[in-house]
Amino acid sequence: MNWIIENWFLAVGFTAVAVMVVYAVRRFFGLPTDKQVEKIKEWLVWACIEAERKLQSGTGQLKLRQVYDAFCAVPAFSAAAKLISFETFSEWVKDALKEAKIMLTKNHNLATYVYGEKAYEEINKIRKQLEAEK
Repeated sequence: MNWIIENWFLAVGFTAVAVMVVYAVRRFFGLPTDKQVEKIKEWLVWACIEAERKLQSGTGQLKLRQVYDAFCAVPAFSAAAKLISFETFSEWVKDALKEAKIMLTKNHNLATYVYGEKAYEEINKIRKQLEAEK
């Protein structure tokens, strides 16, 4: 009984976190399917930028794995991760990475955030890649 009295704040904290997770998951699954996919794809652009910042260029499969692991770790997406095939997810990541690269070429501050002092060189590489894909 003393332990509960002395550590009541832990119970309140865990309860608050659980309520927030349940709320986020319910809110996400309450959206229409098209909206869910749109939210996932928006999140994937952010995740690709963060993976690019952490792993830099030339590490495609590692970035895919990192984005997938992060996706599964988000409570609102963990159930969706079980329903989406890895091939579909991989295509979404490919699209998100292309969008992220376009964003990097248009926003120098974002490129500096991702690549640091090598931003100019990396942006030139990305522009050449994007032109070759056309």
